[in-house]
Amino acid sequence: MTRSILSPAKYIQGRGEIRHLPRYCADLGADKAYIIADSFVLSHYEKEITGGFQEGDVSCVLLPFAGECTMKEVERIALAAKDSEADVIIGIGGGKVLDVAKAVGFYSHLPLIVAPTVASTDAPCSALSVLYTEDGRLDKYLYLRSNPDRVVVDTELVAGAPVRLLVAGMGDALSTYYEARACRRSAESRGQDKSAIGAYALAQACRDTLLADGAQAKRDAENGILTEAVENIIEANIYLSGIGFESGGLAAAHAIHNAMTQLEETRPVLHGEKVAFGTIVQLVLEKAEPSEIAEALAFCQSVGLPTTLRQLNLDAADQSKLRLVAEASCAPQEPMSNMPFEVKLEDVLTALVEADRLGQSII
Repeated sequence: MTRSILSPAKYIQGRGEIRHLPRYCADLGADKAYIIADSFVLSHYEKEITGGFQEGDVSCVLLPFAGECTMKEVERIALAAKDSEADVIIGIGGGKVLDVAKAVGFYSHLPLIVAPTVASTDAPCSALSVLYTEDGRLDKYLYLRSNPDRVVVDTELVAGAPVRLLVAGMGDALSTYYEARACRRSAESRGQDKSAIGAYALAQACRDTLLADGAQAKRDAENGILTEAVENIIEANIYLSGIGFESGGLAAAHAIHNAMTQLEETRPVLHGEKVAFGTIVQLVLEKAEPSEIAEALAFCQSVGLPTTLRQLNLDAADQSKLRLVAEASCAPQEPMSNMPFEVKLEDVLTALVEADRLGQSII
């Protein structure tokens, strides 16, 4: 059987790390960086980002970005990066900016450094960019040759982002272990390749860190304090979950999320918030131990993640909408097929209602 782990070449996390980007460029043998940065981040941290480049041997070209991650934009920026004679690409910001930077690095055949400024998803470590159409609809997934060469997380920047984003990241990370476990069980039952022991251990560590430090990290972040608990959750959200999901696999929780994105009502709900509820649905589908379901529900409640359909702007009585979610989650391309047993539309519909009932019981 083949086993593998996908990961960035180096993950670096700490206070003030955004100031050390020139050092990491030099480590990669680069002399000139092409920086694609979130315009909002630049309005607050441009001096910290560019200061080191002005003082050292590595120069930079800075591109503020506030557009959509489209193939047209990626091609335009890749051409500009080539014209600038840069020899490393850096992405600084949230998901769309990092996706653009990863795609530009891919098409430019240049080393890549990503510096996430929020911990709302586990995407920064992945070898994947999500591309959209000009009008904001999903276009395609761009699978990259490799993961980023460096992932640099300045915890002062991340901790300064809205707390809701940190909590949403916990929701995304919560699914990591349960989905990896489902994929592992499925692979074992079918005699297929399964995740490496190391990847599975990271997925377990992700869950354990969330349960141990999640609630405290939220309180500390709300009080503007960068504590060990906040540092631990940032690592869990970005690195542990990132390696865990990419090497361990996705299952029902993300299939439920993907299906919910088709409903207009759920558009204001963040990715990780939908995934958190999808995790409860997956545990119900698996007929997990009641104590395990109760543990996941209690965690969600403790940090403010959704445990009911109403918190996702849905109504348990609206069977037509729930049926749409159930049907879409079972589509052939969705990771529902990674569950260790066959899941049918009616199974998902029943699990959605039961998860909602359980969630309401703890409010």
